[in-house]
Amino acid sequence: MEQALWYLLVGTRGGENRARIIAALDERPRNANQLAECLDVDYNTVRHHLDMLLDHDVIESGGDEYGKLYFLTDRFERHREEFETVLEAM
Repeated sequence: MEQALWYLLVGTRGGENRARIIAALDERPRNANQLAECLDVDYNTVRHHLDMLLDHDVIESGGDEYGKLYFLTDRFERHREEFETVLEAM
């Protein structure tokens, strides 16, 4: 997870938006449309970042396809300290 966080947030373009998505989901679960509105980012951009975060087990989804909510994974929660370290380095 530590390597994934460094890669997702620092090693690739879009890391800032992915960090903002994680922070928004830390406040409460949201769907892609809510994230796009909350962060003032294009819906398709949010979907791309959600897919990357899903692929690296940072977030998980629940519910129906329409309005599917996203949550931080337990695995991410166990590595929250590393997330904070990465944020400081950004």
